[in-house]
Amino acid sequence: MADARRPRRVIVAISGASGAVYGARLLQVLQGQSGIETHLVVSDAGWRNLRHELDMDRPTVEALAHRVHDVANVGAAIASGSFQCHAMVVAPCSMRTLAAIAHGLADNLLTRAADVALKERRRLVLMVRESPLHLTHLRNMVAVTEMGAIVCPPLPAFYLRPQTVGEVVDYSVARALDLIDVAHDLAPRWEGLAADAP
Repeated sequence: MADARRPRRVIVAISGASGAVYGARLLQVLQGQSGIETHLVVSDAGWRNLRHELDMDRPTVEALAHRVHDVANVGAAIASGSFQCHAMVVAPCSMRTLAAIAHGLADNLLTRAADVALKERRRLVLMVRESPLHLTHLRNMVAVTEMGAIVCPPLPAFYLRPQTVGEVVDYSVARALDLIDVAHDLAPRWEGLAADAP
């Protein structure tokens, strides 16, 4: 029987694709949510991009999570299916990480945790970042989708008329939060065009 008092655990993974801001912003939003416990794992290239793209050092990023796990520690709690977890989001998800997940490599803690999410039939959201895409990228996206993951590229919604880069980022983070069933007021929701609109 589930314990209603136990926080919902969300694993946030940051891999080496451009777009470290998505993972950092996701952590910031989840930090302000009651009843959520975040577990962070970052690849070596992910740490590099956090510093290069956002000027965020390791202690600053780690302070945004409840628990931080070293990517090389495949013996960490999140590597086991017995670790009860609500969902996992890889934000951003590099093509290397996508390929490892698609082929079940589980060669580090990030890809092992994703493999666990798939085998335990838990929600796994991959915010893939690459353009253009070649055939292997596309086939890997099909493979993870067939296994139950959700491929959710961080794409802007121009119909909401964003005015800042922050609003563009928040929209994509909001979509990821929707997919893992976490309530938020991060971005406006589409309510349709007026009946008299052309």
